[in-house]
Amino acid sequence: MQEAVSVSRGLNVPKEPKVSIIIPAYNTAQFIAEALNSVLAQTYSNFEAIVINDGSPDTEQLERAITAYRDRIVYIKQTNRRAAGARNTGICQSRGEYLSFLDSDDCLMPEALALQMQKFEDDPSLDLVYADAAKFDDSEGFGGKTFMQECPSIGAATFERLVDEEVQVCIVGVVVRKAMVLKVGLFDESLRRCDDYDMWLRVAHAGGKIAYHRAILGKGRAGRPGSLGASDLGMLEAAIEILSNLDRKLHLSSGQSAMIRRRVAFHQAHHDRVMGKQHLARGDYQSAVVSLTRANSFFHSSKLSAVLLGLRTAPRLVRMLVNTGNLN
Repeated sequence: MQEAVSVSRGLNVPKEPKVSIIIPAYNTAQFIAEALNSVLAQTYSNFEAIVINDGSPDTEQLERAITAYRDRIVYIKQTNRRAAGARNTGICQSRGEYLSFLDSDDCLMPEALALQMQKFEDDPSLDLVYADAAKFDDSEGFGGKTFMQECPSIGAATFERLVDEEVQVCIVGVVVRKAMVLKVGLFDESLRRCDDYDMWLRVAHAGGKIAYHRAILGKGRAGRPGSLGASDLGMLEAAIEILSNLDRKLHLSSGQSAMIRRRVAFHQAHHDRVMGKQHLARGDYQSAVVSLTRANSFFHSSKLSAVLLGLRTAPRLVRMLVNTGNLN
């Protein structure tokens, strides 16, 4: 470990759990009780819940919020190492054969672990099982779309489909063999976002067998300000970084390398398009033209071509149309 950690095991935590649920916590004191209630309500009982306080600035509130749960959880404190570092600490302190991951502002359905573990019993060759999760925020409750409705998984979860995002692995309630996570080298702590996507890519590339349980087994708080998934630009930048680094991390075939280069170019073009729109909204027409020209060299879009033409002839009109939502 890079940093010293403080570990406290509750008296009622199983000594030999089958599953370890890893719960990083950073600035989520107001949500942690809801997350832990969902964990402790599981119909599957042979698990340990590990909460990792990742150097959170709300430590006082967090520890007050988990007081009633301390005898039933493993509580770890460490200096901040971001989500990947917190997950790695939890993995290294875990005792289960299987790992499940839950962000501290998300929840599990009561039957989540039971149904996921049944998948492993039905097919012992599996290395990872993922499921769908309902998306919600504090204003609209649980009535929104699910993750897979917005980002559907199509076909087997192969390395290639994960790269092309035909398959989306939602981290809420994922269950994976600990041995597989150790085999591929834990989460990449250099990544600020999407370290889970990087992990699933490496698991698939290592030959891990992945199954999709189509039931909604979790509840994911979507788009919370300050959450790691809240920024579209940040997500695009993370995807570019992760895919660009795969050649260094993995032994890729020439076909896989070519596919990754194409995907990086696709994400970069999307990034340029978003940046172009932001430049335009601020009235920085020169930067908007540069970004949108780069984007259009990939997309060859008639709409982008029209915007670029408009920027050369009537930039203020184009800006007004974009700011009012009449030109997207």
